[in-house]
Amino acid sequence: MLSTQTRSLKPAEVKKDWVLIDAEGLVLGRLAALVATRLRGKHKPQFTPHVDCGDHVVIVNAEKVKVTGNKTEQSVFYWHTGYPGGIKERTMRERLEGRFPERVIEKAVERMITRGPLGRRQMKNLHVYAGAEHPHAGAQPSSLDVAALNRKNKVG
Repeated sequence: MLSTQTRSLKPAEVKKDWVLIDAEGLVLGRLAALVATRLRGKHKPQFTPHVDCGDHVVIVNAEKVKVTGNKTEQSVFYWHTGYPGGIKERTMRERLEGRFPERVIEKAVERMITRGPLGRRQMKNLHVYAGAEHPHAGAQPSSLDVAALNRKNKVG
């Protein structure tokens, strides 16, 4: 007789792969949505919502990611220093040209991941680098061509 029960994955049974994505010329939102799906593990048939069953994702060339429309000037990030009148702002262009351009991708993916302890654990599997170099060559990440998945994923 066939069992009709849904199989729930245990944390010890999870097999994590390593995926390398080159972000050069890719659209930010589409890249972030794909990465968030990979980090959660929703692309796997044995996906379990309460277990970290996603892959490790390494993103290189984060500084060369593209945003469509006028978002480079109109998308503004705010933060507060904690002092009276201490609200600060920075546009998307300033962040991409600034000291830590990889934080733009990290923030976009973080906002698509479930909030809470599991989401924080899954975000630790995201490794973003501004340039083409990364220290994860020992893990032998398999390359994923995001631009080939959909013609809208790449600008130009």
